[in-house]
Amino acid sequence: MNGVRIFAATAACVTVLGLGACATPEQNARYMAGHYRASADLRDAAGTKVGTAVAEEVDGTIRVMVEAHGLPKGPHGTHIHTVGKCDAPDFASAGGHWNPTTHQHGKDNAAGPHAGDMPNMRVDEAGGDRTIFTLPGGTFAQLMDQDGASIVIHAGEDDYKTDPSGNSGGRLACGVFQSM
Repeated sequence: MNGVRIFAATAACVTVLGLGACATPEQNARYMAGHYRASADLRDAAGTKVGTAVAEEVDGTIRVMVEAHGLPKGPHGTHIHTVGKCDAPDFASAGGHWNPTTHQHGKDNAAGPHAGDMPNMRVDEAGGDRTIFTLPGGTFAQLMDQDGASIVIHAGEDDYKTDPSGNSGGRLACGVFQSM
């Protein structure tokens, strides 16, 4: 495995099949009470757990740590999305990239990046990767707003410049952040 990635999340309500989740005000209230850390179980479209993400506020920034396994080898775009909901099979319920700074997508875009843009995961032959990344903007309070947030791993490589998603393809795995 290449690195370490962990994300934090707040509220969610799980669907009957356990494949999706939605944010709840009660869970988000935990953040407001001073909990500045959240986690998300990453699941594929079949509901199989393929990783974990933890997000936490560190010195006024948001650090995200992700550990994934059981994914196809190669680069995969990874982003924080605006809605704390992960309905399979396509995870479209997670909405677009988290973008409180209203920039365009990608670190290589002159008008970018989104606050939820992260580096590509580099999944090895064993199907795993670990990484840690500090998000390029936004606050934990913005991340853990009324409808929560999610993390999505895409099927393809992010080109770091094409708005709105870096041409990173379909959504391979998704996890809703829950307060810790």
